[in-house]
Amino acid sequence: MSLQRNKLSKNSSFGGWGAGLRDGIPIALGYYAVAFSLGIIAGNVGLNAFMGFIASFFTRASAGEYAGYTLAGAQAAYIEVIGMSLIANLRYLLMSTALTQKFRPGTSLFKRIITSACITDEIFGISIAYKGYLNPRYTLGAFAISTPAWALGCTSGIIAGNILPANIVSALSVALYGMFIAIIIPPSKKDRNVGIAVCCSFALSGLCAIMPVISEWSSGTRTILLTIIISAVAAIVKPVK
Repeated sequence: MSLQRNKLSKNSSFGGWGAGLRDGIPIALGYYAVAFSLGIIAGNVGLNAFMGFIASFFTRASAGEYAGYTLAGAQAAYIEVIGMSLIANLRYLLMSTALTQKFRPGTSLFKRIITSACITDEIFGISIAYKGYLNPRYTLGAFAISTPAWALGCTSGIIAGNILPANIVSALSVALYGMFIAIIIPPSKKDRNVGIAVCCSFALSGLCAIMPVISEWSSGTRTILLTIIISAVAAIVKPVK
């Protein structure tokens, strides 16, 4: 019996994939709801269902997609759309770098690249919280169920158009915020220093959104700077042994 449980553990091939699929279900549900509202925006700027599915499948970022659709609707140049997408999504470079510390020594470069390509805010959250060395199949499992849901949500929004009232569509996005809370509360309760860093990130993020000059920066740029500053201060003041 114990041998069978070991085979199905999160560190095994099947267990890692299955655990990722399981933990990716709430992410997929939240993604579908939020991507639905993005789909309505995409439809308004002229994207058809197939175009919306492809764009969402390979982007998987609400802020990046919203910026891209908005610029597309304004008939912006391709270089402007690319530049805005890079700025809005640059935080994933930091997330991928942080995740390299979770891999078992000797993990192949191919597995590292594939895993980093699956990163979103929520998938990074559950991957970085993975106990011990990260099994790449765990991240791939979460990706396999959440990404199609995100793409299908955008497609459904395009098809539905403006049939649903705007307040109902906006209410669906609440699920995503609940998912964020579920990711940060457990480690904050376990480690007081993490909780302090989380509270500081909330306060400084709100402050930067209303401060002169800084408030004019993109949310992606502010997120990158706050991530670097808060994590650096936390690492210096309360380093993890």
